[in-house]
Amino acid sequence: MAMLGQASGGFTESSSALRLLHVGIRNTNAVLTLDSFTQTNPPIITTAGTISANVDTSVLGVLSGSVAISRPDEGSNYVGGPGSSTLIAASGGGTASTASATSLPQGYVPLGLFINNAVGNAYENTPGPASGLGPYVSAMGTYASQLFETEAFVAVGALAQGDDLSYIPGVPLITSLNGYLMPSRVWTGAANASYDLVTTALQSAVLNSAGVSTTVAILRMPADSTQPEIVFDQRI
Repeated sequence: MAMLGQASGGFTESSSALRLLHVGIRNTNAVLTLDSFTQTNPPIITTAGTISANVDTSVLGVLSGSVAISRPDEGSNYVGGPGSSTLIAASGGGTASTASATSLPQGYVPLGLFINNAVGNAYENTPGPASGLGPYVSAMGTYASQLFETEAFVAVGALAQGDDLSYIPGVPLITSLNGYLMPSRVWTGAANASYDLVTTALQSAVLNSAGVSTTVAILRMPADSTQPEIVFDQRI
C-alpha cells in the first residue's frame, strides 16, 4: 500500500535512500572512519544470491539508509559501517561475546542511520570527503528507506540461503552483517514458526554483551510494488 497523502515521483527518485518523515536529530558530531569512504557494497556478505536487491554494488563507502555504527577500533568519537569481516569477528559481531582485551562488543553499537552516501553523488558537491563527517539521524524519529536486506544469508528453519526475507509490520529491525537494516525475526514453514536471526542465524553485525542485537527501529510498513520503501519508527 502507499502512505496517506500525495506526492510526485520526486522522493523515490532522490539520490538518498533514506527519507526523513519526522526527523529526530541530524547528528554530525562524530568523525567518519577511513573505510566509510572505501568499503565495497555489500561489505561483508557477498555470496551470490544473498545480496540485497536494493544495494547499488557500484557505489563505495557507507550508503544512505545504512546503519551508523560506533567504531572504537578507529579511536574515540568515530562512526562508520561494519568495517571488515576480521573486525566484526574481533568485536563480537556474529557471535555472542564478552568484553576482553581483544574484543569490542561493548562499544561496537548502532547509533542511527546515515542520511547520505559518504562519497556523495555525481554532479553534486561532496561535503563528506571534504569534511570527514557523515550526517546520521539519531534520537528517534520516523523514516522511510529504500535500503534494506532482501535475502537470507544462511538457512534458518524452513528459510534457505538466498530466500526472500519477510518484513511484517511490528517486527524489530536490527543491523545486518553488511550494516543494513533487516528484520530481527523470520516466520517460516507450515507452522509459521518464528526464528530469531540474531541467536539462530548469527546474521547481525552488532551484538551486545548479552548476545542480542540492538533494536534500531520498529517496522510500520513493508515495501511493495506501490511504494518501494520500508517505513519505520527509529528506536535509537
